[in-house]
Amino acid sequence: MRPLPAETLHDPAEAGPYRMAMGLTVVPDRDWFEIDSLYPAEMAEKRRLLTERHAEVFATTPGSEAACAETLAMIAENLTTYHADWFFRAGSVLTNHLTGETWDLGAGDPLELAGRLVQEDLCLIQNRDEGPVFTAGILCFPSRWRLNEKIGRPLAEVHGPVPLYADRLAAPVDRFMRQLKPGRIAARLNWSILDDPALFQPGGKWRTDRNDAITAENAGENLFLRVERQTLRLLPDSGAVLFGIRVHVYPLHRAASPRLAAAVRALPDAIAHYKSMPSFRTALLAWLDSTQGRPP
Repeated sequence: MRPLPAETLHDPAEAGPYRMAMGLTVVPDRDWFEIDSLYPAEMAEKRRLLTERHAEVFATTPGSEAACAETLAMIAENLTTYHADWFFRAGSVLTNHLTGETWDLGAGDPLELAGRLVQEDLCLIQNRDEGPVFTAGILCFPSRWRLNEKIGRPLAEVHGPVPLYADRLAAPVDRFMRQLKPGRIAARLNWSILDDPALFQPGGKWRTDRNDAITAENAGENLFLRVERQTLRLLPDSGAVLFGIRVHVYPLHRAASPRLAAAVRALPDAIAHYKSMPSFRTALLAWLDSTQGRPP
């Protein structure tokens, strides 16, 4: 069996002034999902959360059934086509050689099963009269938000707490969701710097209390660059958009760069506060400057 590749090190920081934009690229079908050496550990953590905290990490709303079924069908087809040495299908039975599990694709909840196959979290967006609505999701690795607070709400409300979103991104995002074409997979990167490496983080935004454990000397070991590789794909039969979120957590010393330091400095105060960076921002910048050199 082909060995799993190493985790990709994404560099999400952009040079120049802060821009709130979608920043989309297009990825080919074979790269829809990232499968790497972290797969066994991350899928084990998903299984634990689905057993112990199911109501916190999985939710669907009435009317999302067809989209959930289409999600599983498309993901199963993708995995058995592009990763056939890891995933094999015979009729309705799919075998995952990476975990030793065998699944009947016709049994159980299709969205939950889809989430048990890939490292990505999966959220479904459906266009309604009130705009795009978040109708179903398996969210085991939230970046400081709670599924049960967002499910069933329009995207503009889902992102309501995000500073600047309503003025700069709400209309473009809603328009994109309505105009996404079949066969196109759009991708973007979102990032934060956190003082906690846990994948499951449903809370923790808006902190201002200083974390004295983070210093200019140890920030590289005790802070983490958390990157979300987000993908968006239209499900042609149901008309829903499948939003995939693959979370990467890198120790800061592994991912730091002068461009990251510049990006941290460029964050508006409201965005930095939303990301809880005031807790350690001074120590973070001092560490980045001492190890990477302050950009001219």
